[in-house]
Amino acid sequence: MSQDSAAGRSSAGDSSSPTDVGDDGARPHPNRGIVMAAVFIATFMTSVEVTIVTTALPTIISELHGLSLQSWIMSAYLLTTAITTPIYGKLADSLGRKRIFQFGVVLFTVGSLLSGLSPSIGMMIGFRALQGIGAGAVMPLTFTIIADYYSFAERARIIAFNNTAWGLSALIGPLLGGFLVDALSWHWVFFVNVPLGAAVLVLVAWGYKEKRQPAHGLRPDWAGIWWLTLCLVCLLLAVQDLDVRPLVSGALFVVAVVAALMLVRVERRSADPLIAPAMFARPTFTVQIVTATILSGVLIGYQTYVPMWLQSLYHRPPTIAGLVVTPSSIMWLTGSFFVGGLISRFVPKRIAVVFIAVLLVGYGALAVAPAGFPVWAFYVFAAVNGTGMGIVISMNTVLTQHLVDPSMVGSATGIFTLGRSLGPTLMAGIYGAVLNVAIRVQLRGQQAVGAGVDFGQVNTVISSSGGAGSSVDRAVVDPILLNSFHALFGVVVVILVVALLINVFDPNKKVIR
Repeated sequence: MSQDSAAGRSSAGDSSSPTDVGDDGARPHPNRGIVMAAVFIATFMTSVEVTIVTTALPTIISELHGLSLQSWIMSAYLLTTAITTPIYGKLADSLGRKRIFQFGVVLFTVGSLLSGLSPSIGMMIGFRALQGIGAGAVMPLTFTIIADYYSFAERARIIAFNNTAWGLSALIGPLLGGFLVDALSWHWVFFVNVPLGAAVLVLVAWGYKEKRQPAHGLRPDWAGIWWLTLCLVCLLLAVQDLDVRPLVSGALFVVAVVAALMLVRVERRSADPLIAPAMFARPTFTVQIVTATILSGVLIGYQTYVPMWLQSLYHRPPTIAGLVVTPSSIMWLTGSFFVGGLISRFVPKRIAVVFIAVLLVGYGALAVAPAGFPVWAFYVFAAVNGTGMGIVISMNTVLTQHLVDPSMVGSATGIFTLGRSLGPTLMAGIYGAVLNVAIRVQLRGQQAVGAGVDFGQVNTVISSSGGAGSSVDRAVVDPILLNSFHALFGVVVVILVVALLINVFDPNKKVIR
């Protein structure tokens, strides 16, 4: 799509969009409620997979004797999801949404069944990878189908409703996972997806009538697929061992950068590129992708390390500490319902700048919080965090689809979903490395003055709700942990500043309609 065409779609007086199938009102989609039910179930199914499996991990590792490979139970799923997401986005534009969505649901459901039947850790990892290949199609296409079925004006509200599936998965997943492991066995945390996947397939087969014809036949961009895969594999492997094998991680990172440069080169020359450079013709589109990627990375830091902070320094049990995430999930859902009204009245950069600035203040407070920081303040910040994230990331979702040509909506959504997956995956590795390095540096200083505290003792404090009843010298360990959390959230502040500046310099100064 040309820049002139794209610019015309953002003019204040233009309320139509060629991507908005429902805008003309002359041919509303039949069975739209049935399809949206399928989308909601599919969103819940793929999002709950992460939270429900995390609860069962200790039991799975114990029964399959897989401690040395335990990290790959999650990494295999996330890796294949990230790699395949943009590929499926392109295929959805070329071959149609319905068949690619059904293919992804089948792979995810079969992968879930086989994961539950796995007799060994190796087979478990392989079937988790198969699950991820299926999720790579399901996750972006839920948003793409919403874009096909609803107008730009309606889309923010529908995405807000669909976001309730993410919120429910965050709240229900850990509880359901614990119940299934205790009442039945760990196998059922995977089996529970089978009836959900079957329900989605039935609803889609019954209700989804795809009106938009595929743009063209399949012409795979094998060079683009190869360089994208190499880039993502090396990048994700690099963060896995960032603090353990830094030289290996550094080498993998270099390979990832080279692969990324080669990807850009081949896509510019390709007649039918996997990731069309034309999508990035408008800077505002790129801003949406980068902002969502950064904020998703920020969010995983909050969800992981604020509960850990409450456990280790405030002696809160894991269940109670985990509740600090709940206000964030609730306010995410609440905030996302305001997106439609906001983007119809304000320039996107102004919305993003305001809420990112608020987040920056909140995370800045965590980066310097004293030992006596009140517990209630964490919950207040959780609500603010969820509101800001819900509004900005939901806005990013809507605008990503609106700012491209109709033939590229699937690809654009795939790239957006890739960013939302990559952000948490990459930043989780970076946060872990920052925390470990900060602890080790302080321990060396303590050992130099004869404190006698080692890394294992600090780990005990983190993993046992504050090390209650242990012989660890809390007068030494607590300041080390507090300073390490400060370092971690200091990194969060830095990347939020980057997100803020990116939006400040977005050249678009008009309300997008």
